[in-house]
Amino acid sequence: MNTIFQRKNISEPALFSPSDTTKKIDHFPKICVSTFSENIIQKFSSLDCCEKISELYTANGVLPVYKIRYKNADIAFYLSRVGAPACVAGFEEIIAMGAKKFVLFGSCGVLDDHKVKDNIIIPVSAVRDEGTSYHYLPPSPEIEADPHSVQTLEKVLTDCGYSCIKGKTWTSDAIYRETVPAIEERKREGCLVVEMECASMLAVAKYRGIPFIQFLYGADHLGSDTWEIRDLALYGLTDAEKYMVLAFECGLAL
Repeated sequence: MNTIFQRKNISEPALFSPSDTTKKIDHFPKICVSTFSENIIQKFSSLDCCEKISELYTANGVLPVYKIRYKNADIAFYLSRVGAPACVAGFEEIIAMGAKKFVLFGSCGVLDDHKVKDNIIIPVSAVRDEGTSYHYLPPSPEIEADPHSVQTLEKVLTDCGYSCIKGKTWTSDAIYRETVPAIEERKREGCLVVEMECASMLAVAKYRGIPFIQFLYGADHLGSDTWEIRDLALYGLTDAEKYMVLAFECGLAL
C-alpha cells in the first residue's frame, strides 16, 4: 500500500468537506488574519472596536472568531492552533465560513542568525518535512510561495519601514526532533528558519485558490551547538501591535 508520500496524484473526491461541518456566515469578512499567540489575540479581542462573530469547535475547546474594523474594512481574526494538522483544519473551516483572503504570522526558530538578525522573515519556499501538505499537493521536496503574495508582503513591510529578508523555511512536524544533523542539513540547503505550519498552509491555500501571505519573526535560536530560548516564551506579545497591524495591511493589499 502506498502512503501519501509515494502517491503521484492527489486522491479525489473527499468523503466530506469543511462545508459539511462548518456553516457559512452571512457578511463574513473577506480578509482573515490569524496568529499562534493567545496573548496577541486576547489583546486585540479586548478592544472596543472588536466583536465576536463565530466560533471554531474542536475536542480541545472552542476558539472564538472576531471581527475588527480597520481602515474602513472589516477583518476577521482568530487564534490558530500550533502544528500543521490543527492549523490547517482551522484554516479550512474559516474558508467555509466565507473568508476569501488570509494572512498568518507567528514565531520561528532561527537557523542562520547572521542573515536573519532582527528582520521579519518572508518565506519564499518551505521544505515539506511534515505530512499535511501531501494530502493537498503531490509529493515534492519543497513548495514555493505565490510570487504575488511574496511581492505584496515585501512592499507592505518596506512601506511600513520594517527590514525583512526573503528565504527558505523548514516546516517540521516534531518540535522535539529538530536534531543536530537535521539542522545542519537544512542549513546547507539554505533554510533560514524552522517552524511547523508554513508548507501545509501554502499547500492548502494553493489547493483552495485562496490568496495567502505568511510572515515570520525569529524567536529561539538553533544555529549553534547550544539551543537559545531567547524570547520564545513571550509569544510575540512585545511587538503585538506591530505584527497585527502588518497583518491587517497585508490583508488589505492582497
